[in-house]
Amino acid sequence: MTTSAVGNRAVATAAPAADDATSIRRGSHRRRNNATAWAFLAPFLVFFVLFLVWPMIHGIYLSLTDQSLTGSGGALIGIDNYLEAFADAEMWGAIWNTIWFTLLSTVPLVLVALVMALLVDQGLPGQWLWRLSYFMPFLLASTVVSLIWIWMMNPQLGLFNTVLQAVGLEPVPWLQDPSVSMISIVIATVWWTVGFNFLLYLAALQNIPEQQYEAASIDGAGKWRQLFGITLPQLGPTTALIVILQVLASLKVFDQIYQMMNQLVTPATQSAVIYIFDVGFTGYRFGYSSAISYIFFAIVLIVSLVQFRVTARRGA
Repeated sequence: MTTSAVGNRAVATAAPAADDATSIRRGSHRRRNNATAWAFLAPFLVFFVLFLVWPMIHGIYLSLTDQSLTGSGGALIGIDNYLEAFADAEMWGAIWNTIWFTLLSTVPLVLVALVMALLVDQGLPGQWLWRLSYFMPFLLASTVVSLIWIWMMNPQLGLFNTVLQAVGLEPVPWLQDPSVSMISIVIATVWWTVGFNFLLYLAALQNIPEQQYEAASIDGAGKWRQLFGITLPQLGPTTALIVILQVLASLKVFDQIYQMMNQLVTPATQSAVIYIFDVGFTGYRFGYSSAISYIFFAIVLIVSLVQFRVTARRGA
């Protein structure tokens, strides 16, 4: 009995020592993993701080000063820039133009992409040619796209007016008339960017199980009923994603307007980003342009949050 009791004490004494050694090894292994993780994250964090966090903090500081592009000024003036911006009719006009462009471009960019994807998914001959022709414009630079459409919308020699005159209609000053210039830019934008949405829809269509269509056919459902009963509901998450991406991209519109209007942007086509650029780099008012940037950022943030909220509710 005495020997057994001593043995039990030995085992009881050795067990905590083994647990301590295991705990030490686990702690050392965790520290090595953490060090490895931080080593991989460090380059990204450095760029994140240098090119995102610091510019945002510096931009907020600039918006509270009268800093000029020439280097003069820089004195703190509080919220005067924000008060001036809220009373700036030109800024609100530019923001409205941006919202109008977003509304005009988002709907066709969703519907046209959906129709194109449905047609290609039907198995038409020459699949690779259809996909290439639909997606090719998206690969072009904005400068190339702008030059193509400036030529096509030329009031005297452009393809559009040549066709209109051939059928007996009056030529249209596509980019010169403020009443149609924004629509002209929307047409060019849809042609340029619809290919990306087309690919997203096509990938989603090819992920719908074929068995669902076979079961619907056995039950007597025709093509239209399959479209509205199977295809469109299955494409719901993809449509929500495309709408979110498209709205955010359209709110940042700059290149095509600035280039197609030959840098002579009119009040009818001036977007918020172009107005921020003009105030900062043409008017030399860095502080004021920073304040407008943060007001526009707040509007985009609100729109994004509303979109995510609506999408989350539909997903639930």
